[in-house]
Amino acid sequence: MVNNNYLFTSESVSEGHPDKVCDRISDMVVDTYLHKDPVSRVACETLTTTNKVVLAGETRGPKINQDELISKIRSCIKDIGYDQKGFSWKTADIETYLHDQSSDIAMGVDSKDNKDEGAGDQGIMFGYACSETEDLMPAPIYFSHKILRLMAEDRKKGTLVGIEPDSKSQVTMLYEDNKPTKVTSIVVSTQHSKDLNQQKVRELIIPYIKKSIPENYLEDLNSKEIYINPTGQFIIGGPDGDTGLTGRKIIVDTYGGAAPHGGGAFSGKDPTKVDRSAAYASRYLAKNIVAAGVSNKCLIQLAYAIGVSKPLSIFLKLDDKDVKKVDKVKKIIDQNFDLSPRGIRQMLNLNNPIYEVTSAYGHFGRKPTDKGEFSWEKTDKTDLFKL
Repeated sequence: MVNNNYLFTSESVSEGHPDKVCDRISDMVVDTYLHKDPVSRVACETLTTTNKVVLAGETRGPKINQDELISKIRSCIKDIGYDQKGFSWKTADIETYLHDQSSDIAMGVDSKDNKDEGAGDQGIMFGYACSETEDLMPAPIYFSHKILRLMAEDRKKGTLVGIEPDSKSQVTMLYEDNKPTKVTSIVVSTQHSKDLNQQKVRELIIPYIKKSIPENYLEDLNSKEIYINPTGQFIIGGPDGDTGLTGRKIIVDTYGGAAPHGGGAFSGKDPTKVDRSAAYASRYLAKNIVAAGVSNKCLIQLAYAIGVSKPLSIFLKLDDKDVKKVDKVKKIIDQNFDLSPRGIRQMLNLNNPIYEVTSAYGHFGRKPTDKGEFSWEKTDKTDLFKL
């Protein structure tokens, strides 16, 4: 017998977390290349540690001056907010080791001799949507992101003084009959200046929890179940406190564990890499299906092989397990959506430099912008899915 009552937890990390610093820099590199040439190929990894940044990867496209990249890396670090002794935008030692893309990979993915452009790698990608929040995201990850995002906005405005860039959050919710009904615990750990004691840190952070989560979810929450810096002071943070790498927060980037993950990271990859573009496309489909009222939950899996343009399989799961409905929705997808790498990029306008903003606070559950960012979050295909 399935238990429909349970606790579920998701976490988020801020843009100042060491891994997110790396994601930001890697996505900046992607945007820099796409800005100069929208058909550039980029696979960029970043490592950070105490006052050091190392960039490595493969590219194909315009020649970009190393000094330009180093200057933009410093701008990323400055915008995040790091000017500390252990990690500063002014003094960090920056090394770059980008080189040309492998000719073997290029041969497999380029269109040639009437062969359509193939996927940049094999793999499986998942998309998910549910009716738990207004942006059709699972509630625990949605609220975890929101707490940290609001903190970062005020920190950068100068209205949240003494709180530093590196932060983590975690929200646990009770589900009854498979629906979130209340928050049972919250954890926020945040880097802070040496001038703040732990009581002051708590006083500063509690309002952001209340601004981020609807009051009805917090009514029964015991104050003892709100953990702010539970280990004590958190002064040394960011890359000075822990090494960071691109692509280590893939569950934070997606659905907080509420849906499967194919295993591939997004940041640092141009949109020919289906790790990124097909994950966006599957979210786009799932979100429009839920927004159309077809189901309260939708999970989609796409599978690809390197050099092959069409997905090898499309898996669809709805919450009511109606087989006939699943067949109808799959037929709509087959007839109306080109899920080849080229088709996805054209459908969602992914060849634009729109990726740096995705590097923190989740790739999903965000608002589409007039710059083309988060185009996969639009619900402009709901009419197609109304059964």
